[in-house]
Amino acid sequence: MNNRQLFQQHLAPTSTAPVGLEITSASGNYLYGADGKAYLDIIGGISVCNIGHCHPAVVQAIQDQAQQYLHIMVYGELIQSPQVKYAELLASHLPQNLDCVYFTNSGSEATDGALKLARRYTGRTDVICCNNSYHGHTMGALSVMGDEYWRNAFRPLLPGVWHYDYNSDALINAIDLNTSCVIVETIQAEAGVIAPRNNWLQRLRAKCTEMGAMLIFDEIQCGFGRTGKLWGFEHYNVVPDIVLLGKALGGGMPLGAFISSNKIMSTLGFDPVLGHISTFGGHPVCCAAGMAAMQALEREDIVTDVPRKEQLFLSLLQHPAIKAVRSAGLLMAVELDNMEQVQLTLQRCLANGLFSDWFLFAPSCIRIAPPLTITEDEIKKACTILLSCLQ
Repeated sequence: MNNRQLFQQHLAPTSTAPVGLEITSASGNYLYGADGKAYLDIIGGISVCNIGHCHPAVVQAIQDQAQQYLHIMVYGELIQSPQVKYAELLASHLPQNLDCVYFTNSGSEATDGALKLARRYTGRTDVICCNNSYHGHTMGALSVMGDEYWRNAFRPLLPGVWHYDYNSDALINAIDLNTSCVIVETIQAEAGVIAPRNNWLQRLRAKCTEMGAMLIFDEIQCGFGRTGKLWGFEHYNVVPDIVLLGKALGGGMPLGAFISSNKIMSTLGFDPVLGHISTFGGHPVCCAAGMAAMQALEREDIVTDVPRKEQLFLSLLQHPAIKAVRSAGLLMAVELDNMEQVQLTLQRCLANGLFSDWFLFAPSCIRIAPPLTITEDEIKKACTILLSCLQ
């Protein structure tokens, strides 16, 4: 049996029609298929590969750490240099109240941990979140996902979870003394790149402070320079009580984190002890890789060029079939008439060496979220292929 047949027989499916492209290697901003073809990658593993595929510094960090030690003990019991050093680096680039890191295996697990933390710290139960939000697929994260299509088959989910529209006054007005936390994406990604409007995040911050509720910002997709600043919330001068990280956090390795203050985070350590625990969270190889990626992001001054590259994309994405382009740095949604047109265009793009995707809650939009290292020539190439596939 070939790999395609083995894939179909032995790997659990996530859909009835996976892309099914067999990749043999990846480097920089390209994927290379078993067919010998190069594919320009404009989704970067869904905002994971912000510094490109197989960055030499990340590969070297993985190799170096693998020679020292792999897994040695559950998270939080032993002092492991990769965890300590990466937590220090993250804290040095975050507001002062976000200085205590809990590493997880994924963004979904970071969401679950943050929900537990908010309930533990406040002693309250209710959670407020948004329609068309995406925070992961574990049971806690699924409970705060903003679409009943994905939730319904797995009910009952967490009780006391209330969904309101992003940017709505109704959500702010719903925050009360029963609210443990409000969890929102700094920029709604899977909804098709929806940004906060009319000082909504500032008003949300004020109401949470007034009611003593935790404000959780999900930066899993828009963190690490994706929006043109290191963190998406920097655009709005609002600081959360808890921030969620994932995707680009690991430099291509599986890693997530929820980050808060020492005061808040300490409540997970007693009544009960081991209030949150993870066998592989903060795996030393993943932390070493993530730290190397973040250092490369800084050293190579990659984030500075994001706004300029965003504008180049916007200037080139002109076509009668394109209804709108919404962007937040190099997180972009290209809106077409319908889902069928998107799927046909994606198939044509793939046939022409361009790899892209769609959005869970905006299926009429094509996703553009390339490695931040994409060059001007590659942007022009991507747009040329995409526009030709819209004919």
